[in-house]
Amino acid sequence: MLSHDERLSSVISSLERTRISEYDYFNKHKVAVPSRNEIIRIIKTMQSVMFPDYFRIKENKGMSNTEIMNALFLSLKMQISAAYAFFDEDSVVDTEQVAYSVVETLPVIKEKLMKDVIAIYEGDPAARSPEEIILSYPGFYAISIYRMAHEFYIRNIPYIARIMTEYAHEKTGVDIHAGATIGEYFCIDHGTGIVIGETTTIGDRVKIYQGVTLGAKSFELDKDGNPIKGIKRHPDIGNGCVIYANATILGGNTKIGDGSVIGGNVWLTHSVPAGEKVYYNAK
Repeated sequence: MLSHDERLSSVISSLERTRISEYDYFNKHKVAVPSRNEIIRIIKTMQSVMFPDYFRIKENKGMSNTEIMNALFLSLKMQISAAYAFFDEDSVVDTEQVAYSVVETLPVIKEKLMKDVIAIYEGDPAARSPEEIILSYPGFYAISIYRMAHEFYIRNIPYIARIMTEYAHEKTGVDIHAGATIGEYFCIDHGTGIVIGETTTIGDRVKIYQGVTLGAKSFELDKDGNPIKGIKRHPDIGNGCVIYANATILGGNTKIGDGSVIGGNVWLTHSVPAGEKVYYNAK
């Protein structure tokens, strides 16, 4: 019979062998793997740069704005380089220029987020001030990370975008794919359990309550039985729509017209004209 130390050593050896084979496999296909911890730090730094009075990072204490921005830029450049290499080791990308383009879009992201704050403040009678929303609302927190992640997604850096939105999902229970296209003055009320799929489009001044799913129907399959990727799978939501709690809207051909109201617990797989009100009917 093996001793205690021998049994534990056997487990360690087995894990080491797995790690080596895993390392060989990934390095055969990919060159580098971006750092999840560093990308989370980038999220927090970008938030602190846009909203310095509300988001602070202990490690940046005592640093000037220029020093913080320089550190952010260098971290972005490194993680963007790793992300491009991870997906295509032969790609030739000027990662420095990509990093500049991300940093330079921060004022635009902040402008959009301030409009989201206004939408949430106007849409939630319980909100006492815009400051309260920035500091404590999970819906706003999820939106803020989505708007940052979207900038990576449209620059063909989905790995970083995915880590960002999954971090928001982990923290808030709101799952917004970075590929979704969301207009201005977006209001999430409560937020828990919301799912917004990759090819969803949402217009301006849309309000969504907890438990809403904007998802896909059954996946189309190719001749080999594999899901077909890169096609429109999720619905389009028009301007000024309100979607109440636990409503489910599915399908790439499903369009909800401007100003429509979708009631709680509704299940939709077909389009709705502008100005329509759709309610759940148990019968």
